[in-house]
Amino acid sequence: MNSRSSTVRPGPRPGERAGTGLRDIPLPPYVTAEDAQFAVRAVVVHAPRSWSGGTICRNDASPHPCRLHRWGTRVLALRGLHDADIAALIERGDPAAPLPPRSPA
Repeated sequence: MNSRSSTVRPGPRPGERAGTGLRDIPLPPYVTAEDAQFAVRAVVVHAPRSWSGGTICRNDASPHPCRLHRWGTRVLALRGLHDADIAALIERGDPAAPLPPRSPA
């Protein structure tokens, strides 16, 4: 067996951008407190990391933002958090961090 093996990856499907890979994870019909806590974990664990080839997901080394980070960000936005609130959660680095209080609408 050859020590140099190549992996064959299928090209993008019609209507899909090259390099996008899997589709986004669907959002829940309404966001519960449990969904929001899972979203906090997703954005913290799948935070960006600088690498020689660009920015990658800290957890799975896929291009950032990965599917779970995008899902978590969208869920937290639906819960009423602003980009600055989400960035503060990521900077804090605690996947079990409590949600900040909702901003008045």
